[in-house]
Amino acid sequence: MQLWYDMHGATLKDGQSRLSKLHQLVGLMDNPYAYTIRPASAAKFRQFRLEQGLSPNTVNHDIAYLRAVFNVLIQLGEWHGDNPFAAIKAIRLPERELSYLTHEQIKTLFEELDQSRNKHVSLIATLCLSTGARWSEAQYLRAELVRDGRVTYVDTKNGRSRSVPLADDLYQRLKAHGPQIGRLFPRDAYQAFTNAINKAGITLPKGQRTHVLRHTFASHFIMNGGNLLTLQKILGHQSIQMTMRYAHVAPDHLTEAVTYGPKF
Repeated sequence: MQLWYDMHGATLKDGQSRLSKLHQLVGLMDNPYAYTIRPASAAKFRQFRLEQGLSPNTVNHDIAYLRAVFNVLIQLGEWHGDNPFAAIKAIRLPERELSYLTHEQIKTLFEELDQSRNKHVSLIATLCLSTGARWSEAQYLRAELVRDGRVTYVDTKNGRSRSVPLADDLYQRLKAHGPQIGRLFPRDAYQAFTNAINKAGITLPKGQRTHVLRHTFASHFIMNGGNLLTLQKILGHQSIQMTMRYAHVAPDHLTEAVTYGPKF
């Protein structure tokens, strides 16, 4: 694990936390010699993690981290055996429903946000809802990245920058809101947003608290006739498969089932 970190992991944005996670996993495996790990023992370790009560998604990530270590060292010529985790296929996960807000819910939510003592929360939420940004991308946005009628997100999940045009009124609000250099929203607003969601009586699936704004932008974009390829670029998805999750809300999605299905 240390060799992986020294030769590759140190270059990753989350390299240090990844190394800590790997050390934890190795400890749970009783710190074996690498050459003793076989696909069968890797499969048993996966089952052990599931029996500990971890979610299949978490266990998939565990195996993926371990698989990546061997892949990197094989590519660098530091490991000459097989990758014992290569044969372990990811556990198939059921697709989660991506919740989005209705027009009425959006109105109710912003009534609560506008009453918040946090002076940033309403504008952060507006930015997320208008550009499909993740909460962290908007909350930690630097003022100098709002220019020429668009916003540029640089500290993104996949490390790729993307720019999104802004409506003129939102652009002017952002330019007038905070400093011209540095964090546009100096105070975090996640808790204030949580409070507004609760006061508005909006119930969301686990893990979709702030992400619902991104889902809402994407869903309404497609419902209003937007193009999936354009949406992929706006959201910054690396693959179209991620964006395809929103295809089902398109007004003409699978209408051929009615048109071309059997008549009886």
